[in-house]
Amino acid sequence: MSVMTPEQHRLVQRVRALVDDEPDVREVSMFGGRAIMVNDKMIVSAGRTGDLLVRADAERHEALLAEPGAAQAQMGAGREMGAGWITVTPEAIADDDRLTFWVDVAMHHNRATTGSESRSKTGAKRS
Repeated sequence: MSVMTPEQHRLVQRVRALVDDEPDVREVSMFGGRAIMVNDKMIVSAGRTGDLLVRADAERHEALLAEPGAAQAQMGAGREMGAGWITVTPEAIADDDRLTFWVDVAMHHNRATTGSESRSKTGAKRS
């Protein structure tokens, strides 16, 4: 396991606080970052600079790119990842409400793909 940067460590701690009541949460090194997995699927990955890679619903991709600090995720220089992979700048998630927004986006996608009905502290509740 690689050593996390201070920015990465703080971001992982903030994300974990939002999903700590999910039944199956773990961390793995992935995509050059520290991925938070819920139900064996990545929801987000904290980058070394404190940026956030978000796994989202591909159908919401274009709308989500309009959010502050959001950009099409890249896997190395000039190699775009597919729809549903978004990178958010550290500045855009400095506010807890904005980080919660992105974790909600990722958890919505996670529940849709895993069929999980669990609830998170982020307020994203299934009805």
